[in-house]
Amino acid sequence: MAHNKLTARTVASITKRGRHSDGGGLVLQVSRWGTKSWIFRYERNGRERHMGLGAAHSLSLAEARQRALACRKQLLDGVDPIEQRAAAEVLKQVDAARETSFEECAKLYIAAHESSWRNEKHRTQWKSTLRTYAYPKIGKLPVGAVDTTLVVKIIEPLWTSKPETAGRVRGRIESVLDWAKVRGMRDGENPARWKGHLDHLLPKRSKVARVRHHPALPYPDIPDFMAELRNRKGQGARALELAVLTSARTGAIIGATRSEVDLRGKVWTVPPERTGAKIIGEDPKPRRVPLSDRAVKIIEELPREEGNPYLFIGAKPGQPLSNMAMLELMRDMRPGYVPHGFRSSFKDWCSETTNYPSEVSEAALWHAIADEVEAAYRRGDLFEKRRRLMNDWARYCSVGSGSRSNTVVSING
Repeated sequence: MAHNKLTARTVASITKRGRHSDGGGLVLQVSRWGTKSWIFRYERNGRERHMGLGAAHSLSLAEARQRALACRKQLLDGVDPIEQRAAAEVLKQVDAARETSFEECAKLYIAAHESSWRNEKHRTQWKSTLRTYAYPKIGKLPVGAVDTTLVVKIIEPLWTSKPETAGRVRGRIESVLDWAKVRGMRDGENPARWKGHLDHLLPKRSKVARVRHHPALPYPDIPDFMAELRNRKGQGARALELAVLTSARTGAIIGATRSEVDLRGKVWTVPPERTGAKIIGEDPKPRRVPLSDRAVKIIEELPREEGNPYLFIGAKPGQPLSNMAMLELMRDMRPGYVPHGFRSSFKDWCSETTNYPSEVSEAALWHAIADEVEAAYRRGDLFEKRRRLMNDWARYCSVGSGSRSNTVVSING
């Protein structure tokens, strides 16, 4: 095969449309619009292939010949030039991706997931906690460079002073790093992982967390309070009543949707993101909540808004009830007490007036099992026992002041 059929002058002057061979697989292609480009033509596994080398106005004849020579050498080594270039481009993209900063990845993660976060407060906290605690230390670093030392540097100062915040920050960093790994932006184990990793470097959350007691209405006062509450009108009153009857957290009540409730089966299933599972190392999971007859009636009689999935509709179209609605109602009805305190009222009632085992009431409150061995073997959620418990609690809440003084629920087994 004769090489060097073309000259620099020919390349500059030729205008005839088509392909003009220089030999050795190098071809000058002239388009219908008169533009010129270099192509390397070769055969691979019985198939003719054409690889673009560059525009003739940017690549001289001598330079095009050098590129064609490099391609022929690759073929001699058994390498397909087109596939090799594609692989090199992929590596280039991977290298570029690995230079993506942690802050950029976090913002991409939030953008991809925030539409599924129904709680506006949750969305705001995601952004603010990372902006306050993570970005100043690792925000500008390539996401692949974030290691255990850096994560501990962020988390450790908060661990004793703000353990709940520390847990949230750690979990959010872990989520961002997992997201980045799946997208090829980093390798290796997640340095923010708790179980089997950070749990060896930091003390257990239970050892450092300071217990914050919410003001709780004494359980003997609950029936009178509930009687008064039932006479109150509005979404806030019904939300608070359901919160008391289910002993659910405020966030779970506010974000509840109709799709989560099975009225026929009298079950409300709360998704993991609203269960309030903040114990470090515990995998969030859905929680089944048994509904008493009164709880079912409350839900059945709630007003509906077209296109609004929430049980308790808010002032703005398509939005849930404000998370301040129940608190404001409590301030009006029983100043000094808060909605969350009813969980303590429920626990006190269970402990002092019933024979239900502690693990049943703890499960009703969605508390984690403190004993690690027991937690490893416990598979069920004690649902049927909890159903009986919550029905008894609903009856207690409705008995009225005249018949509650000697109320004792005796349960066998």
